[in-house]
Amino acid sequence: MSVTQSSPDAVRLAGQAIGENTVASGKKIPKVDRWHKPKTILGKVVLWIALIGFSLLFLYPFVWLLAASLKPRGQVFDNALIPKTWVPENYVEVWNQLPLISWMFNSVSIALLAALAVALSSSVVAFGFAYFKFPARNLLFGLVLATMMLPGAVTMIPQYLIWKELGLIGTWVPLWGANLFGSAFYIFLQRQFFLGLPRELFEAARIDGCSYWGLFRRIAMPLSIPSFIIVFVFEFQASWNNLQASLIYLNAGSVEGFTAPLGIAYAMTKYSPTAGGQGDYQYVMVASLIVTIPMLLIFAFGQRYFIEGVATQGRKG
Repeated sequence: MSVTQSSPDAVRLAGQAIGENTVASGKKIPKVDRWHKPKTILGKVVLWIALIGFSLLFLYPFVWLLAASLKPRGQVFDNALIPKTWVPENYVEVWNQLPLISWMFNSVSIALLAALAVALSSSVVAFGFAYFKFPARNLLFGLVLATMMLPGAVTMIPQYLIWKELGLIGTWVPLWGANLFGSAFYIFLQRQFFLGLPRELFEAARIDGCSYWGLFRRIAMPLSIPSFIIVFVFEFQASWNNLQASLIYLNAGSVEGFTAPLGIAYAMTKYSPTAGGQGDYQYVMVASLIVTIPMLLIFAFGQRYFIEGVATQGRKG
């Protein structure tokens, strides 16, 4: 069998050869027992019951939110999963009650900027640690990982003072600008992918005259799309739900300038009876459900890349 054959063909032919040799010798290859595949009917029933139970447990908050969004004002918190009175008009009235389109546009724009910035910057740094061999490389990489040990509360005030001196308080820049310098966790994640790529590919490209940036752009990045999308989705989700940063830096002059999490927090205060509201929390539930939908779509889109990234560990056959 030629070594130049593709990996799937080689595996198939090797399997056939092993099977033929096994039949000829009269020996059977022992099967590997897997703990997650029960052999008895009782074990399968228990496994299915456990899976269904945990699925229902995780789906309960979403179902509760959906039911609350279809209820009138006085029944939002009655904990009934089937509304006694159906009010689908809440999904129409919410657009008149709250500037939800502006909030979602702000959140999508900031999340896209943050995710793209950290994915690109972390990829560049990770490729440097994976490809180049220089003195104290491991020490420097260890220092990068050590920054993960710093609690966010420790760096909150210094970061605020930096953005204040730059005159960027009240703008979007503090919500995504720090991502231009990478993230220690994402650098570690993508470095592991880059280390799994055959180094011979890069050496052959260097012999052909490819530059270092060419190695990154033409070889490393195309082969590491799963890791790039994983980083993008993780950071998009983190930025989308980042209420604290919006409270600190986004001193918007109007309600339309809020992000989605900040806007929902504002709506909770607006409709609170203690703040002069009438308790119209059904609109908050509708807004929360609508804000959740983009993340569900993104995770559905990126699911196969998560699986591919875990299965291949950055190696391409």
